[in-house]
Amino acid sequence: MADKIILEVARYSPEQDTKPCFATYEVPVHKEWVVLDALNYIKDKVDGSLTYRWSCRMGICGSCGMMVNGEPKLTCATFLSSYAHNGNKIRVEPLRYFPVVRDLVTELSDFLVKLKKVKPWLIRKDTVPLSQGEFLQTPEQLDYYKQFSMCINCTLCYSACPVVGLDPKFVGPAAIALAQRYNLDSRDQGAVERIAVLAHPEGIWGCTFVGECTKVCPKHVDPAGAIQQYKLNAVLDWLTSFLMPRGHNSQDVKP
Repeated sequence: MADKIILEVARYSPEQDTKPCFATYEVPVHKEWVVLDALNYIKDKVDGSLTYRWSCRMGICGSCGMMVNGEPKLTCATFLSSYAHNGNKIRVEPLRYFPVVRDLVTELSDFLVKLKKVKPWLIRKDTVPLSQGEFLQTPEQLDYYKQFSMCINCTLCYSACPVVGLDPKFVGPAAIALAQRYNLDSRDQGAVERIAVLAHPEGIWGCTFVGECTKVCPKHVDPAGAIQQYKLNAVLDWLTSFLMPRGHNSQDVKP
């Protein structure tokens, strides 16, 4: 393993630059260092003007997502040693398909609007006083949706999704996966509201099932699988409403 490596880092200031460029930095390689460590080294010892976003450094907050050699990665979980062979370089860029605020920092407002649109919270049609107790779940009911609840909103799946790149109105994998997480929750009664938002070409039917969102997810949420489940539920819902207009909604069936 090499003791040093070259980082090619995207630099861009909208107030001054007409387009992004790349700055080259040489950084040391330590066994335990990740790409975020290298960026911190540059920021602290080489160029204090470098701008990027990070917080927890533990793969929990999701804020340090960037393109590393063309792949969406959490830089706090991407080791330099994976690239430090035979003079390899590491190219670090902001996540694709998002406006760039400065250097490696992206604007997430559009994603947050889409996330809110799918109502990723528990919706109850009936309210029960707290004095009557909690809405309890069995371990089996928790397991039914737990995988989809692990999303940290890092938006790596958006940068991996070709549909997001082609259609800015597409709600996107993370938001749909979180909608499905609540649809599968035994305490939730809002599936009908969400399917009204998502059962159209800008929602679940916009997904072409490339599957890249699942491949890059650092928490193994499987957004592609969630979307396919949602499609199946939407079809069952339509068949139920067609064959039994007064029947129950298939999305409201909980384990």
